[in-house]
Amino acid sequence: MSETTAHGQSPQAEALHTQVQGQQHPIRLYLVVWGLLFVLSAFSYMVDYLGIQGYLRWFLILLFMMLKAGLIVAVFMHMAWERLALVYAILLPPVLVLVFVALMVSESNYTIFTRLAFFGATP
Repeated sequence: MSETTAHGQSPQAEALHTQVQGQQHPIRLYLVVWGLLFVLSAFSYMVDYLGIQGYLRWFLILLFMMLKAGLIVAVFMHMAWERLALVYAILLPPVLVLVFVALMVSESNYTIFTRLAFFGATP
């Protein structure tokens, strides 16, 4: 005797139907994101073309880089449609690594100045 659901299908048939159907996104979404990536890349190249220098240059380059990476992760890697726990599991560790690197950089200044004060400038 085989098990059937309320719709008269076996659980295996329903799982196969769900697997075949999948999740569809409109092609317009991908084209819009592709266009945004193109525009953000153009802005990134414009920073070099216009000769912007100093901290503003690096801020703009990093800003455009992070925006492009966020679009790619959200849409092309389908993170925008995933559960929040999975999003945290994938995105939180790199953010924490960046926070720890920033803490180590700030700590390194203290360490080098302390060594210079106690041991002198020569090795």
